[in-house]
Amino acid sequence: MKGGCVPPGGAGRLGRPTLTYLAAAGVGTLGSVYFGVVDESNLQRQIIHGQSDIGTSKAQSARRSVNEINPLVNVIVHEERLDSTNVMEIFAAYDLIVDGTDNFATRYMVNDAAYFMGKPYVWGSIYRFDGQASVFWPTAPGGEAPCYRCLYPEPPPPGMVPSCAEGGVLGVLCASIGSIQVNEALKLLMGIGDPLVGKLMVYDALEMEYRKIKVRKDPECPLCGKEPTITGLIDYEAFCGTVSEAAMEAAAGSTIIATELKAKMEAGEDFLLVDVREPAEWEIMQIPGSILIPKGEFLNGNALAQMPQDREIVLYCKSGIRSAESLAALKAAGLTNSVHVQGGVLAWQAQVDPSLPTY
Repeated sequence: MKGGCVPPGGAGRLGRPTLTYLAAAGVGTLGSVYFGVVDESNLQRQIIHGQSDIGTSKAQSARRSVNEINPLVNVIVHEERLDSTNVMEIFAAYDLIVDGTDNFATRYMVNDAAYFMGKPYVWGSIYRFDGQASVFWPTAPGGEAPCYRCLYPEPPPPGMVPSCAEGGVLGVLCASIGSIQVNEALKLLMGIGDPLVGKLMVYDALEMEYRKIKVRKDPECPLCGKEPTITGLIDYEAFCGTVSEAAMEAAAGSTIIATELKAKMEAGEDFLLVDVREPAEWEIMQIPGSILIPKGEFLNGNALAQMPQDREIVLYCKSGIRSAESLAALKAAGLTNSVHVQGGVLAWQAQVDPSLPTY
């Protein structure tokens, strides 16, 4: 069998188990995109390395380990930072992409590149005790497969989500989610089974609970929707840190923080709490007492009829970007008694209820 490409970050936490098991399964060509050297702190979760590898190239260390498992596998090492100038060229040599990157800019770039090239994209993510996995396949049978942007239309604000080095991750979680990714990759390469296309697998290691959530293609998706506005690779660093001018103006003076929302609840204030995320995100976690009305319903005006004239409206999303955009739509319609929650559910989880899963 030929070949998967494992992008950066994926060649670390999640890529190590995926490289190991793909090689053991006999996948003939494996590409590993990574730069940097092995540090002792990596060994807790990147078990493809050992003490003797500390200070050496991560990509070369991985290749040596893979060759010990299966010397017939052709391991192609790309010791460079993956970016918009080289991603299409690197991906061109492979049949599918297996991704476990740990930053949002790279995830959106990998998704977009895989979409433009029509390649299946096996995605995984881990943080602390939680993991997720899915398959985004633009040419899947039926023509209704969602992309990563359908699931996560916006990135969180810079600095809102700590890296695994900052926030920590249960080392064995890498193997749990990495194994799911390998399982999906092998199904795709061999053309068997039912891959996780249009489905999100969510794993809670503390509760030992797996959940499978349906993910639908967003007809308004800027990449794969009816009228796409993203038709080529973009500046992903800028995308992961921007909000429209109208949203910034609307949010000025109309923003509350998560602890203020909690205080309003405890005081028994009368307000309507609206979650403007997508249904799959709502299934993962939500703030108690809220109703779900996706952002698109505010932008096209359909949600306005559901909004009360005599009560305060409090909007929230994942990180505060979509809620600010929805707030701008409300204010433009004259509903000035509206605010949004800075940092969204990520801030609620961090500041109010740490027991909730994050994503």
